Amino acid sequence: MALAAAESVYADLRGLRDGLDVAAASGRTVLTDARPFATLVDVHNGLRTDVSRRLAGIDSVSLRPDDARALGVMRRALGRDLDSLPPPSTAAAKSALTRPDCAYDATTIARLVNGLDSLRKRLYACYGWSQSHLILGRDTLDRLSILGALGREDDAGRRRRLFLALEPVWRTVNGDNGSGSPYRQLIAHPIAQSGGSGLPPDSVEPWLLAILTTWRRVNSDTLIEPWDWYHVTGRANRALSPHVPRERLTELNAGVYRTLGANVDSLHIRYDLDPREGKTPVAYTTFGARPRFVNGRWRLGDPWVFATYRTGGLDNLNELLHETGHAVHIAAIRTRPAFADWPDSDPFTEALADLIALDVYEPSWQQRWLGDSVPLADGLRGRYGGIVLDVAWAVFELRMTAHPKADPNAVWSELTRDYLRIRPHPELSWWAMRGQLIDAPGYMMNYAVGAIFSAAIRARTRELHGATSAGDSTWYGWIAPRLFRYGLERPSREVIEEFLGGPVSPRALLEDMKRMAAPSASSRTQ
Repeated sequence: MALAAAESVYADLRGLRDGLDVAAASGRTVLTDARPFATLVDVHNGLRTDVSRRLAGIDSVSLRPDDARALGVMRRALGRDLDSLPPPSTAAAKSALTRPDCAYDATTIARLVNGLDSLRKRLYACYGWSQSHLILGRDTLDRLSILGALGREDDAGRRRRLFLALEPVWRTVNGDNGSGSPYRQLIAHPIAQSGGSGLPPDSVEPWLLAILTTWRRVNSDTLIEPWDWYHVTGRANRALSPHVPRERLTELNAGVYRTLGANVDSLHIRYDLDPREGKTPVAYTTFGARPRFVNGRWRLGDPWVFATYRTGGLDNLNELLHETGHAVHIAAIRTRPAFADWPDSDPFTEALADLIALDVYEPSWQQRWLGDSVPLADGLRGRYGGIVLDVAWAVFELRMTAHPKADPNAVWSELTRDYLRIRPHPELSWWAMRGQLIDAPGYMMNYAVGAIFSAAIRARTRELHGATSAGDSTWYGWIAPRLFRYGLERPSREVIEEFLGGPVSPRALLEDMKRMAAPSASSRTQ
């Protein structure tokens, strides 16, 4: 059958492109099996031509519905994700290691043909450089190290200096907050929003505001400085991070998933976690190869996790568990090659990654894995401190998209004052510290809605299967066929609503947040 033959070549093309992308992200010029880029780029482009020709020759009218959808998915992927590759360039590789030219006029670039794409690429390159070359005294630090230090530093004056050391990042994104700033030029023009929640648009913002309102109700109403936010929400991290030195990160990560029936070695999950010049500033997980049915049996893929950890700490362990959550998800995909991809809803994808990562804030988990614990209220404040910031960023993007001429500093100051009780500093563009605001406009909504999905899935899992914080070797085998295996085979909304037994709502998340104020918060765990 023509479709089956085309899909087989498409799987070969996908596999080769995955390997090339991972090698490039790893700073290598050869694949893991030592084949060089130069020859493989030609092979890739030849495969792409072959796939394009095969897909163009298939008449979708004669296909069954699932085959017609598979054909449509492959055609879209060919145009969106699998473009032809240029010959490898040594100059391009070196450019990632040198400081980009950030003395540019954003207004002029935005007016050029394809100017917004050029501006976004220039801005992201400058953001990536600045966030990893921050100066404090005689030290050169990175953004994540500073944010981690804010949670550990007991001296308020030192916290303020740490926080203000992030100013080069904010200035890279928003300049002097004038109308010609890079961000304000981007937001002034129509942009494609990343991802999609699958939820009714008129439901999302009220849900997000309900989360922010609940946070305000269960926490102190006293205004705090933005540099104190990370300290107030970081009590669990501060108390427990000494138990998570850098050398234990991967050991703890692997141990947690092993007790849940997901052995990261057996699943071929690979990690690139060391600092490196030119490395992307955002942690992410991707396919190095995709699971595939070969000769009557499933061949495992190679999920890859990219992140940068100079230190350990509970916050970095939480992030690594989250990225490994992505990896065990895509390792469990069992579907035809056309559908062997991330699901069609980014919030659903982010929710699945957090199913296990969020356990680090439960006292029972802490006691088991770290030999120590904090009161539940402190753990929950650590869990939701990051989530409500993501929710605030999502609302910020909604409001800036609706009113692109608004002052972003003022919008952010109002949001964080009214809901997070952070003292306004409209002179500071401190909202401008997330790379997703530049590289993937609208993506912060995926984290916010993903938190709603994750809380609902976690609550339903406890109801149907039991808690995971104490370990459960049957968890992966139980959850994978119910939530992980589909890729693009089924709409994400259908998968999640079937699992939940009904539509999604923020109820589980709101109830979980309220445990911060419950009289028994020091003893109740999940």
